[in-house]
Amino acid sequence: MRKYGNPLTLYINGYLKDIHESEDLMIEVFAYLLAKRPHIRDGGLKAYIYKAARNMALRHRSRRKPCFSLETLEDEPESGELVEEIVRTQEQRQILHLCMGQLNDAYREALYLIYFEGMSYAQAAQVMGKSVKQITNMVYRGKRNLRGLLEKEGFTNAQP
Repeated sequence: MRKYGNPLTLYINGYLKDIHESEDLMIEVFAYLLAKRPHIRDGGLKAYIYKAARNMALRHRSRRKPCFSLETLEDEPESGELVEEIVRTQEQRQILHLCMGQLNDAYREALYLIYFEGMSYAQAAQVMGKSVKQITNMVYRGKRNLRGLLEKEGFTNAQP
């Protein structure tokens, strides 16, 4: 849980859009692993955990009712950081989040697994139930679409 807990919670939050429910579901994923003790091949633990989390999140999302939640307040910046840089960085993150939200669900998930979770294409394919070639195509198309969206938002140096 120490190694995968926080990133897994953020991954689940991409489906549920509720960090508290995502934390609860992350704990359920690890409880499931402890209870079932599935046979996992060497090097396949991360992909197995994410696949289990994806399946649980999809089931959970389909049966839950939407509710209102307050946005978490961010802490004040450290005194050594420039306010302009912090505002610019937060603005860039918000634009990236907005543009990622406009992508096709499959493209967004493939990009998230590859670039934010650091998974290999094979691991992402296992999580999403796709072939490596399909993941390669999704990442290529997702990056192309994301680049176009970022350029519309004023990012002229959007690189693949």
